Formats: sequence, structure tokens, C-alpha cells
Amino acid sequence: MTYQETVNWMFTQLPMYQRQGKSAFKKDLSNTINLAKHLNHPEQQFKSVHIAGTNGKGSTSHMLASVLQEAGYKVGLYTSPHLKDFRERIKINGKEVSKAFVVRFIEENKAFFEANSCSFFEMTVGMAFDFFAKEQVDIAVIEVGLGGRLDSTNIITPEVSVITNIGLDHTQFLGDTLQAIATEKGGVIKKHVPVVIGESQVETKPVFKRIATQQNAKIVFADEEVNEVLKSDLQGSYQTKNIKTVIQTVQELQILGYEVSDIHLKEGLLHVVKNTGLLGRWQVLQEKPKVVCDTGHNREGLTYVMKQIANEVFENLHIIFGVVNDKDLRAIVDLLPKEATYYFCKPDIPRGLEAEALKLAFQPYKLYGDAYGSVNEAYNAALKNAEENDLVFVGGSTFVVAEII
Repeated sequence: MTYQETVNWMFTQLPMYQRQGKSAFKKDLSNTINLAKHLNHPEQQFKSVHIAGTNGKGSTSHMLASVLQEAGYKVGLYTSPHLKDFRERIKINGKEVSKAFVVRFIEENKAFFEANSCSFFEMTVGMAFDFFAKEQVDIAVIEVGLGGRLDSTNIITPEVSVITNIGLDHTQFLGDTLQAIATEKGGVIKKHVPVVIGESQVETKPVFKRIATQQNAKIVFADEEVNEVLKSDLQGSYQTKNIKTVIQTVQELQILGYEVSDIHLKEGLLHVVKNTGLLGRWQVLQEKPKVVCDTGHNREGLTYVMKQIANEVFENLHIIFGVVNDKDLRAIVDLLPKEATYYFCKPDIPRGLEAEALKLAFQPYKLYGDAYGSVNEAYNAALKNAEENDLVFVGGSTFVVAEII
């Protein structure tokens, strides 16, 4: 198969949460454990940092990888989802895994995948771990896909575990209270492995403390320990919490003997995009009119984004907005500004919510605009209508951002 044929097979042949939703979610790690055994346990052949959380885990993962790269380490980075190309999920020192490796890995293991009904995510985790082991990375930053305790990445024993924060997202899988979700995400806390919690929350702090005590793991709350906030090229005031989390995580790695200086830390935070290729975090696409996109999509993420919009100076606000069809709109609709023109669109995936349905759902909340046939149609309409002192925002879903970036 060609690279594109291989990726198409991965997307369509087997369940994948991001496209299908609940039917792709497995509450079991046995497939991943069997796959790891089949691959000769690559997860045991490299050091790692494991990063979970509701919001900020992607930014935190990229920031930490950038800092470790500045310190001279060969750094693997595994994240999800991707925006444009599948290979964005698996990188070493900012360079994506080769198309040849992706094709070869699937070809060599396809019979196993089919015989064991491996999910898209299980295959991808296996591929990343196999790649990092074969390339002999010094350390890999591994972002959790969904939850923690039962996530396919949770077969590693990291140097440090990180949980950025807890919010009400993926409640159909993880529970409908912050405590329940914290219990699931707290599953990344391992015996005798220090854990950094990015954000102290009244509801979740006792949960994390209890799990850490059970695992005899040192626990540190970054927002209580870190006072200095360094600058980063990742824009958005919401990155402050992620920066504190990275600083604390680096301190834990230093205790373990990793040689990361203050200069490495500062330079790494300032050059995240250059070092890792991260896209879609308060990313300014153009000026006059200013166009910004952000992948924040749940209540917590959109809260940060809307605060950032409120801090901008503009005449009129244009919002290109689309969501997936299992999105709880009631959980986010009160965050969205009424003084804006909306351009409703459906992301081009099976789970995308029809633009007309989104338009009708928003009308009772006095959020008005037109429905468009595609994300690009909505985007072009907004650009046509916007004056040079206006602000155009693109968001609501990672998949919406992916189509215009």
C-alpha cells in the first residue's frame, strides 16, 4: 500500500474515537498489552514523561518536548489528534515519523491488527512506541489520548506523571463529576513515580492525594509551587498554567538527574513552534482583519479562549464555529459572546454536527448567524464580511481548525 492507502485503511478499517465516538472506546487494556508483547515491549526500551488532563495536555507536551530538545536530548513526542497529517502524532525532535515507517509498520503487523481487532488508537500507540524504541530516543513525552487509567498509552512507567487539570469532558466515558474524571485520569499515577498536578481544584485535589498515597508517589501541585511565569511563543493567557506545569515537571526531572538549565528552560518555552511544529493554539493566521484559530472545544478550554477574545481590541467579532454531534451544547453556549456574527459549519467528519442544526440550537441563546455548506465556505464568508479592524475567530472543534490551517 502507498502511504495514503495505509492511512486510509487505518482510519476506515477500524474504530477510531475521534471519528466515530463511543463505539470506538474500549474499557480494557488487554489489546494494548498483547500488542506490546507482539512488538517485544518497545515501551520498556525508552524513558518517558506521561501527560494527562482535560485541557492543556497538548500544549504542555509540546512545551516540555521543546525544553528537553534545547537541553540536547533526543526527544520523542506522541500526541493526538493531528490537524493535517497523521504523522504529526509521532515526532522525534520535531521531525515527523517517515511515511515509509508508517507503511512498513502497518504492513508488518496488519495480520495481528486484524486478528485482534485492534483499534486505530491501539495501532497508533504501538507504532509510536516501536518508533521511539527503534530510534533510541533519550526520553519521550507521551500525551494521553482519552482518560488515563484505561488509555492505551498507560502501559508505560514514566519518569514523571503529569495531570494538567480536570474538567467535564468525555463524560459518557469517564464519569459525570470532576471527582470521577479525576479518578480515571489519576490512573496514570504509578508506584514511586512523582506526579505533577498543574491546577489545584477543590473537587479533585483529595482524589489525587489519595491515589498518590496509595502508590507511594510524590505529589506536587505546580500552581502552588511555581511563582515565576516565563514567556512562551505559544500565545494566549491560558498558557500561564501550562508553563507553570512544565517548570515544575522540569524540576522533578532535574532531581532525577536530567541536565536542564535555566537557559534551556527559557529557550525551550520561547521556541515551541519551531522545535515541535505545534499548531492551533491561539494561532494568528493573518492581520487586518486579525484571524485567530484555537482548538479549545470543551467548557474549560473555551472559557480560556473567550477570555482571550475579550482582551482583544476590535470593532466587530466574526466567529466561525462547528462542533461534533455528541457535543453537549448546553455546557458551552453561555460562554459564547452574543455580540458577534456567527458562521455555522460542519467539520468534514462523520461525527460532525450539521450546520443548520447548530444554527437552530444556538438561536434560543441569541447567538445568530448563517449556516454554510462547509468550513471553508464559512471561512471565506467571514473574511469577505470582515473589515480590517475586526476580529475573526475559528474554533469549536479541532476538526474545524484543521480544515483552515
